[in-house]
Amino acid sequence: MLKALLEAFRHPKPDIELGAGSGFGTPSGRKPKGKAKDWSGTLKRLWSYLAVRKAKLGLVLFMVILSSGLSLLGPYMIGMAVDDYLEGAGGRSWGIFLGALSLVYILYSLTSWLQNIWMIEVAQETIYRMRTELFAYLHRLPISFFNRRQQGEIMSRLTNDIENVSSTLNSSAIQIFSSVLTLVGTVAVMLWLSPLLTLLTFIVVPLMLFGMRWITRRTGPLFKERQRNMGELNGYIEETLSGQRIIKAFSQETRVIQGFRERNNRIMLSGYWAQSISGFIPKLMNGLNNLSFAIVAGVGGLLAIHGSISVGVILVFVEYTRQFTRPLNDLANQWNTLLSAVAGAERVFEVLDEETEASDEGAAIALEHVAGAVQFSEVAFSYDGEGDTLQNISFEAKPGEMIALVGPTGAGKTTLIGLLSRFYDPSEGRIMIDGRDITSIKRESLRGHMAFVLQDSFLFKGSIRDNIRYGKLDATDEEVEQAAKLANAHSFIMRMPGGYDRMLSADGSGISQGQKQLLAIARAILADPAMLILDEATSSIDTVTEVKIQEGLQALMKGRTSFVIAHRLNTIRAADRILVLRGGRLIQQGSHEKLLQEEGLYQDLVQGQRKAAVN
Repeated sequence: MLKALLEAFRHPKPDIELGAGSGFGTPSGRKPKGKAKDWSGTLKRLWSYLAVRKAKLGLVLFMVILSSGLSLLGPYMIGMAVDDYLEGAGGRSWGIFLGALSLVYILYSLTSWLQNIWMIEVAQETIYRMRTELFAYLHRLPISFFNRRQQGEIMSRLTNDIENVSSTLNSSAIQIFSSVLTLVGTVAVMLWLSPLLTLLTFIVVPLMLFGMRWITRRTGPLFKERQRNMGELNGYIEETLSGQRIIKAFSQETRVIQGFRERNNRIMLSGYWAQSISGFIPKLMNGLNNLSFAIVAGVGGLLAIHGSISVGVILVFVEYTRQFTRPLNDLANQWNTLLSAVAGAERVFEVLDEETEASDEGAAIALEHVAGAVQFSEVAFSYDGEGDTLQNISFEAKPGEMIALVGPTGAGKTTLIGLLSRFYDPSEGRIMIDGRDITSIKRESLRGHMAFVLQDSFLFKGSIRDNIRYGKLDATDEEVEQAAKLANAHSFIMRMPGGYDRMLSADGSGISQGQKQLLAIARAILADPAMLILDEATSSIDTVTEVKIQEGLQALMKGRTSFVIAHRLNTIRAADRILVLRGGRLIQQGSHEKLLQEEGLYQDLVQGQRKAAVN
């Protein structure tokens, strides 16, 4: 890693990707669609957010112009006062002069304060819109986007990257803006006072520009690498915190800590080189600033001795020389923040440039009523476009039927459910509900007629009552409790302190996995869907509890088309039809009794389960 960073420092490339292929950023080093590739593109997009508050930005600009003008007026007044004094000009009231000079600097302070306050207001509103847009956009992305990224890496874009943009807009943007105007104003006045001294001042400018360009071409890639490393570290932290039980169970604490150290070391190295190299800029600027001051003071003194220029003008020029190089110095000092902000903005825009979940067809409709007739016709699907996960799947489910999906791990059971709920669209074939292609149905309407109980039950931070009510937000307390009773969750809820008002922490920690699934089943019961999808819904429930909740599930599934992924015979044998999948193909279908009479995978699965139960 250190070698790569040093190589980048010695031989920079405009579009270098230090982390490409190393697992950082997107999978396999793939660049997201529409990634910002240059500064102008990124800054234009940032401006599109800022432009919403053009009026307030206009006021900020006006204050910047005033403060820049006042910063030039003060030294000029002092220089002219010195000339008047040396020339013995009379009639000047030093009290009036001091009062006027004080007023100039008071107004300068006031305008500087106003521009900062107003810019902070604009910046905070801009960041609010960016963060809100990014969060809302995440909910429009397909499931595949989240499958190929760590949660912590996504969170890093919502937090660290946007915060970098916020820091720049709050302080650096106004300082850069002010520095540019001050620079232009200073040069104009310097040319008016003495073109010769102005030309001497410009001697150091090419050196400044060359030095800044040489350094920033090397620091830009390093700041991008640092942002990528930060996102990767956040993903690792999120993963290890979520998997603490497994880590401790397998005594992998040492390995996990070592993994953290390696990732943390990458951040340290990229941050060290980025900050160290960019740290040359202010040192370079200070050195050239002193050189410029010496040239102006020396040559100006000679000109004053020969009467070509007044002492007051030299004083003004000496101060303006500092004001000429100070904006450049400010720009250099803010360069680190600006580079970090651009890198963060690029990562935010990478997500905003991702392809969203396919839009509903223009003629897509919302279903008022769903009977539950489902038909798969020669459906095929592939996650990566290369190997088919599902191949030539065809079957029909009549309204109210219970369809069980069985097969070994990786057979395509969960993928089939994902297609039915339009988390993915088939590569080939059609899926029909009540004789209508699901692509002609609005996704929100389609999923609104379904309820899901997944293998990994997820609960939100809040009360047990609110978690069950998530299935039907306008449900009464009585309806919530009735759903819990049908799911056989009422008894254990009442035994807990607070009962239905018991507050759960994130992801329902504090209760068992089986209790989580019971609450998830109650949530599905409360939703009262036309179609029910159970993906190993009873996998974490003991056999005794499973027998008790079968009655509740049977009552729920009565009159509703249900798709059940399960391995236990107690659930499978009650199905109207069992679909047996292997390698993405539908190899058997029929009732429990029919399939037991056939030689095949289903018979092998049942016999294997019976042997395991006996042993």
